[in-house]
Amino acid sequence: MPSKNLRILVLLLGFLSVSFLGQAQEAPSSKLYKAIMVQDSLLFNVGFNTCNMAQFENVVSDNFEFYHDKGGITPTKAAFISSFKNGLCKSPSTYQSRRELVPGSTEVFPLYKDNQVLYGAIQTGKHRFYEKEAGKAETFASTARFTHVWNLENGAWKLVRSLSYDHVNATTPRVGEAAFANDAEIEAWLKENKFPAMAIGIIKEGKLQQVKVFGELKKGTPAPYNTIFNVASLAKPITAMVTMKLVNAGKWKLDEPLATYWTDPDIAHDPRSKKLTTRHVLTHQTGFPNWRWLNESKKLAFQFDPGTKYQYSGEGMEYLRKAIEKKFNKTLDQLADSLLFKPLNMKDTKYVWDKGVDETRFALWHNTKGGLYDTYKNTSANAADDLLTTVEDYSKFLISVMNGAGLSKETYAEMVSHQVKTKDNIYFGLGMEVYDLGNGEYALSHSGSDHGAAALFFILPKSKRGLIMMTNVDEGYRSYEKMVKTYLGDAGQKIIDIAMKE
Repeated sequence: MPSKNLRILVLLLGFLSVSFLGQAQEAPSSKLYKAIMVQDSLLFNVGFNTCNMAQFENVVSDNFEFYHDKGGITPTKAAFISSFKNGLCKSPSTYQSRRELVPGSTEVFPLYKDNQVLYGAIQTGKHRFYEKEAGKAETFASTARFTHVWNLENGAWKLVRSLSYDHVNATTPRVGEAAFANDAEIEAWLKENKFPAMAIGIIKEGKLQQVKVFGELKKGTPAPYNTIFNVASLAKPITAMVTMKLVNAGKWKLDEPLATYWTDPDIAHDPRSKKLTTRHVLTHQTGFPNWRWLNESKKLAFQFDPGTKYQYSGEGMEYLRKAIEKKFNKTLDQLADSLLFKPLNMKDTKYVWDKGVDETRFALWHNTKGGLYDTYKNTSANAADDLLTTVEDYSKFLISVMNGAGLSKETYAEMVSHQVKTKDNIYFGLGMEVYDLGNGEYALSHSGSDHGAAALFFILPKSKRGLIMMTNVDEGYRSYEKMVKTYLGDAGQKIIDIAMKE
């Protein structure tokens, strides 16, 4: 049978909703809210996080009880302090643990006697725990929800009841567990991590179900749903699809030497230039570095024979562009406009920064400290970089890819096939990464990253689901894992497991 105190607590929590109808939660600016947050800081920042036992004991009531959804009931203050002292705070300890509140998650509700005399408060919220193993860096360990009941005892706030529940382990989350419960949590996390703006497109049943945009373009100006981002290397799948359209129409050949149409002067003397093909480019097996300026000579050169291994290369995509433009006597942006942008109504997607770009909607590039980079306005198309687009526009392209992209079955199958293995269960097809998720399911993906810009997409053609993310800050990749888990559920967890595997 439950204790008398527990029955009282259950009754109290059961009637919270009724009580709240008569007494709203405290505003963060109120004296009570601030007082409880001070106690929270004393309990965790000063006490728990530093193993300051004297401070911890001082904040906890002599009538304290602790209820944990994994560890059960700790019925007394003495038992709780003892477990704390002989567990996490035992010296020497294998782990150090640190707790932090999830910003914006805390709510405080006053408790009155006879609706007049304040005798306590209920604090609810969500917190994260981090662990630091001896000799290693600190890592994120888990999240949990909590409910604290605070009492005024002789004029001092004391924690009399604590409930800890809904624990989610960071390394082994529940199947389909989302990283964020709602948009408010995402907004708070982005603000905490200094993300100026982020846009997310959610694709379900082969349709763009929702566009979510967080943050600001500048102070006081919320980022609009049609914010224009530089998505860096997300230009490459567009270039690849332009190429595949030409292949599908019989106007271009995957295995024809590019030297038929163009040879870079830097490698004209190298016989390997005669072997280079479109397939080598789209599977990143050209033998080129990512960019020629990475070579000591600053000139283009082969680092290995084409077709012998995988090495990501923007130079390869640019090489392909020059060959295609030479044959068709049209620029890449002109070809993309006629083959993709106009047919898909991608009005805000451009390789070139021209007068049609609405600069008032552009997400300026930021560093991790909030500083701005200069805006680069390219005047000619780069097949590998600097594509301007919106979530809505690029989602139109991804949905087209999901539905076969207007290619023959044979051409599409070759595009999404395992052309070259890059990692366990990850391959490069013709222009995009292919994740093997098992049971016949696969995901197509590509990412992009430049100074102050980051973008990523995953689409699952068989289940017609997808996610695209764009942000305007260095290290924007830090958001990827959380967003993929939140919006792609079980498939997202599989993708993260594959990506994280050594």
